[in-house]
Amino acid sequence: MYENLLTENRNGVLWITINRPDKLNALSSRVLAEIGLAVDAAERDAAIGAIAITGAGPKSFVAGADIVELNTLDAEGGKRFSESGQRVFDRIEACRKVVIAAINGFCLGGGCELAMACHIRIALEAAKFGQPEVNLGLIPGAGGTQRLPRLVGKGKALELILSGATIDAAEAHRIGLVNHLVRPSAGQAPAEVLAEAVEAMAKAIMRKGPVAVRYAIEAITAGSEQPQADGLRLEANLFGLCFATEDMREGTAAFKEKRKAVFRGR
Repeated sequence: MYENLLTENRNGVLWITINRPDKLNALSSRVLAEIGLAVDAAERDAAIGAIAITGAGPKSFVAGADIVELNTLDAEGGKRFSESGQRVFDRIEACRKVVIAAINGFCLGGGCELAMACHIRIALEAAKFGQPEVNLGLIPGAGGTQRLPRLVGKGKALELILSGATIDAAEAHRIGLVNHLVRPSAGQAPAEVLAEAVEAMAKAIMRKGPVAVRYAIEAITAGSEQPQADGLRLEANLFGLCFATEDMREGTAAFKEKRKAVFRGR
């Protein structure tokens, strides 16, 4: 179905693997379009409860945009390429199912922008992060100038983007760019340890009320783009809607009866 992606449903977690290891999984227009299609399909699929995005091979999550394609663009083409990346990454951020970035190597440029669009980022300790576009005479074009300050603060974002510096996973975790670090023990395969950590997080979220998860994602992602007063109104509206769901009735009943809730997402 896809030229550049591998997809696999592992017990309700859809793994989307960008499969261009010879190019360090660089993002072309075609790859971006396929990512958008895969996320849309996963959101519609009732058998999918969460989405994980990673890169093929041990070296790279995504090392950036496809430089070969960038070299063919003029100013108008560059704008269209930026807008296409922004649309896809906005779509990921607005997905009603949790999207987790499984970061297994270089996470640079467009790769870092892709990871930031995901709701949660889990990385191997060997991963590297950065927005090095200034080294090419460019700026981040798929949301990096907007999402990075929101995650790590304006000052640190300016430092990273203006210097084009690459940081290790420990520093990315320290500044809030990464949620969790994974350290394989001796004899453990890094990819397997990362997958286990991602799936544990995904399954923990999948056990919660699906409607509440959707509303929480909407409240946070949409509310963070609005003045606080508007965000609070959105929160109150979504909080109220929860009271009309079977999930809320099941959750409160399970709490009273001291049992685990069984949610159906209605």
